[in-house]
Amino acid sequence: MKEEEENDKMEEEPVDLKTPTDPEAEKERVSANEKEAPVVVIKGLRKAFKDHEVLQGVDLHVNKGENLVVLGKSGSGKSVLIKCLVGLEWPDEGELTIFGQDISKLSYQELNALRLRTGFLFQNAALYDSMTVRENLAFPLRQHKKNMTKEKKEALIMETLENVGLADSIDQLPSKLSGGQAKRIGLARTLILHPELMLYDEPTTGLDTGTAREISDLMVRTKEKYNISSITITHDMACAKMTADRIIMMKEGVIVAEGTYEELEKSDDEWVKPFFS
Repeated sequence: MKEEEENDKMEEEPVDLKTPTDPEAEKERVSANEKEAPVVVIKGLRKAFKDHEVLQGVDLHVNKGENLVVLGKSGSGKSVLIKCLVGLEWPDEGELTIFGQDISKLSYQELNALRLRTGFLFQNAALYDSMTVRENLAFPLRQHKKNMTKEKKEALIMETLENVGLADSIDQLPSKLSGGQAKRIGLARTLILHPELMLYDEPTTGLDTGTAREISDLMVRTKEKYNISSITITHDMACAKMTADRIIMMKEGVIVAEGTYEELEKSDDEWVKPFFS
């Protein structure tokens, strides 16, 4: 009788026949899927101001760890495109997906959470004039890392400044910084929250050739160190050549060319050629 009860119990308990998962193989599979999924996907984006249609059905994507450079003359729609990405402007039509989330369907709180994963370097660095460099970098930490100890915040500020080569400027006011230094501090303040996506709006505008090259080199090193995806709006061809994994070229709100710097440099298109000559 006891033997029969044991046999019944064995029949009642299902046997797990699933093949054990190799942790390393699973990790590689997840990593591969993440790498394949674009960080940004834009489909049919349109934006008009009264009768002037600035964006006319823009389609693009940005892959994980990729720097996409957007080239075009003034008025081509570059700046409006990047403003749509950060929610400073809302498109009239089209889909805009960041990290797999359609931003048109996000609540106010969800949109703010998404913005925390996105860094934006303004043309003028947008530092607070009355704050020292330390206070400028501490500001986003006070806003978004309320549970972080004072000691950890100070250590993170120093580490971030060292990464941009300006640890010695920690107690200076922005008015004492050169244009290139202000750009680097602006980048440091953005990086301190460890964004997954960086948006650069004319990062080398107003800088001399040597300083512009330093900023471009810093952008490349930042991408390599943190595996950050980025979109760079620029008309600086030297910056584009140094930083771009891929380039799209815009004309009157439409993408007219796409490729690597080397591919576009060989283009026979009459509109594209002058940019590379």
